[in-house]
Amino acid sequence: MSEIPDTPFNIVYLGIGAASWIVAGLKIRAWRRDPSHGLLVVALTIAAPATSFVVAAPVLYRLIDRIANRGNLSTLLVYLGITGFSAAAVVLSRMWTPPKERANSQVWDAATEATWREVRRRLAVFAVLVPVMIVLFFTGGAGSPETPLTFDTTFATIPQIAVFLVLYQALFGFALIDISRVCLGHASRLPLGWLRQGIRLIALGGIVACGYVVCKLIAIGTAFAGVTGTEWLSTALGPAFAALGAMLITAGFAGPAVAAWTRRRRDYQALRPLWDLVYRADQRLALEAPPSAWTERLAVRDLEWRTARRGLEIRDGQLTLRPWVDPAVVTAATQVAGREGLDDGDRAALIVAAALRFAVEALNTGTPPRPREDHAPLPGLDAEPAEERAHLVRAAHYLYAPLTGEALAVATTTG
Repeated sequence: MSEIPDTPFNIVYLGIGAASWIVAGLKIRAWRRDPSHGLLVVALTIAAPATSFVVAAPVLYRLIDRIANRGNLSTLLVYLGITGFSAAAVVLSRMWTPPKERANSQVWDAATEATWREVRRRLAVFAVLVPVMIVLFFTGGAGSPETPLTFDTTFATIPQIAVFLVLYQALFGFALIDISRVCLGHASRLPLGWLRQGIRLIALGGIVACGYVVCKLIAIGTAFAGVTGTEWLSTALGPAFAALGAMLITAGFAGPAVAAWTRRRRDYQALRPLWDLVYRADQRLALEAPPSAWTERLAVRDLEWRTARRGLEIRDGQLTLRPWVDPAVVTAATQVAGREGLDDGDRAALIVAAALRFAVEALNTGTPPRPREDHAPLPGLDAEPAEERAHLVRAAHYLYAPLTGEALAVATTTG
C-alpha cells in the first residue's frame, strides 16, 4: 500500500474528470444535433482522458480492482484511456492540418481523401500496438501489490511492464507534440478572439503535458536500472504536469463553446425589446406568448434556436409594419445618423428602430396603410444570414435610444 495520501489525488483527479466529462457531454450533444466527423473526434478526444482521470482516482481505482478481482487492472484501463486520447488527438491533428494549397477556405475544412488516408495509416499503428500493450500488461504479472499511485516505479523492473510503459508514454508523447504543433499553426492563421485563444490553450496544454511524459520516462528508466530516489518524478511532478495540461486542454476546448453560448444568450436577451414591439403590433407573428422576465433570465438551453426564431419573427413583423412606415422618418433618421457620424451598421440600425417605432404607433392610432408603391425601403432586409442577427441586435439597442427619439421628433415636426 502506498504511503502517499490518497485524498489530494481523489480531489484533483475526480474534479478534472468531472469537468472534462461536462465539456465532452456538451460536444456529444452538439454532435448529435449537427453530426460531423470533427465534432465526434473532439468529443472522443475529451471523453477518453476524462474517463482515465476518473478511474485513476484511488477511491475508484481500488473499487474497480475489487470488483474485477484483479489487482492494478485499473492502471491498464487508465493507460488505455490516455492511449485513446492519443489516437483521437492524432486524428484531430490530421483533420486540422490544411492542405498546402487551399484558397478562400477555412483552415478547419481539411478532411480530404488524402487526410483520411493519413488518418487510417496512423490508426493502424494504434491498432497494432494497443493489443501488444494489453498482452504485455497481463503477462507481466503486475497484479500485486495494488499500487494506484506508484505502479510505474514499482513494476518497471519487470521487462514486459517496462516495455508496456514505454509504449504508452511514446504514443502519448507523440500525440501531444503533434496536436500542439498543429494548434500553434492554426492559432497563427486565426483572427483575434476566443477561438484563437482556445486553440492556443490546447497547444499550451499539450506542451505542459509533455512534462509528464519526460518525468515518467526518467522515473521508469531509473527504476528499471535499479536506481532509487527518482520516484517523486513519477508520483508528484509528473502527475502535476498531467493535471495542469489536462486543465489547459479542457479549457481550450470549452472556451470557444462557452463564448459562443454567452454570445447567443446575450443576443437572445438583447432582441427582446424589438421582439416585444412587433409582438404588440401583431401577436400572430409569434409561435407563443412572451416568456416572463425570469424565464428569459434563466434560459440556458436551445439558445441558438430561440434566438434564430426571435430574429425571424422580428423580420416578419418588420415586413408587416412596412405599410405604416413614413418616409419622413427614414429621412430624419438618416440625417441624425449623418450628423452623429455613425457608421453604416449603426445608421441602418437607427433607421430601422425609428421606422418600427413610428409604424407601431401609426398602426395603433388607426392610420391607414400606405399603398405598396409608397413603401419606404428599409436597410437590412437583404442582409446575409450571418449579418442579419448583428443588425437586429443593433436595431434593438437603438430602439429607445435618445437619437431614435430625436429622429422621431424631427420627422413629426417636419411632417
